[in-house]
Amino acid sequence: MDAASTVTAGIVVLTVITIESGGAFLLRVVGGRQPANALQTSFFRAGHAHAGVLVILGLVTLLLTNAADVADPWKWIGPLGVLVAAIVMPAGFFLAVLGTDPQRPGRLVALVWAGAGVLALGLAATGISLVVTGASA
Repeated sequence: MDAASTVTAGIVVLTVITIESGGAFLLRVVGGRQPANALQTSFFRAGHAHAGVLVILGLVTLLLTNAADVADPWKWIGPLGVLVAAIVMPAGFFLAVLGTDPQRPGRLVALVWAGAGVLALGLAATGISLVVTGASA
């Protein structure tokens, strides 16, 4: 891996610490030590799960594009899309249910859909760039 990819991977691995602290928060919610209604609890769970899965998926796409020696800028476009989605989508889950006893998600739930779009584009760019690189090798 080149230096930029190595630094990016290191930073992403460090972000898992924030996901871990989110897990501690979620345990307080589920254990009744942090007040949250059913909607908030389900959105907090979804946000936490998406953060963890998407960060790992972002690392995998980064490693795959580097291992296949995908040409610039394509080796960055896909993985960065996945990693941006790993921030935007969970943020939508958490921010959409802020407040005391919300009965439905707020407008920031749009971040979930925006993150899903960025994720799809990042995965498409990664997949296509890997196929093209493999086919031309």
